[in-house]
Amino acid sequence: MISQKSRYALRALIHLARHGDASIATIAEHENIPRKYLEAIMAELKLHGFVTSRRGKSGGYTLARPASAISFADVLRATDGPLALAPCASRTAYRRCEDCVDVETCSIRHALIAARDATAAVLEATFLSDPEADAEVT
Repeated sequence: MISQKSRYALRALIHLARHGDASIATIAEHENIPRKYLEAIMAELKLHGFVTSRRGKSGGYTLARPASAISFADVLRATDGPLALAPCASRTAYRRCEDCVDVETCSIRHALIAARDATAAVLEATFLSDPEADAEVT
C-alpha cells in the first residue's frame, strides 16, 4: 500500500502535468490536499528533481522535466522508498531479513521478488503524461 504522502505527490505532479505552472494554493484547492502538507511534499519533490519553483507574486511550481519522463515508480521511490515489500526483495535497498535462515532458498523471498517485479513493471511504464494518470490517484 502506498502512503497518503505518495498519493498526494502523484496528484500534485499530475496536476502540474495537465495544467503547467501552479501555486501551492491552486494545487491544494484543486486536488483537495492540505496546504501545509503539500508545502512539505513539494519541497521534497524539488529536492528529488521533479519540480522547480519560482518565488514572488507569479511564483509557483512547474515540472522540472517532461511529464513523459517521470514515472509513477520514480515518484513512489522518492516518497516511500523501495517498491519491494521486504528488504530482501529490494533492488535498491537490499538487506537480508533479520530472521532469514537461507536467503537463496527462501520461498517467501521468491514470491516477494515476483511481486516487486510485477509492480515495478506497471509503475515504471506509467508516466505523468499517460491518459490513465488523469484518473484520480486513490
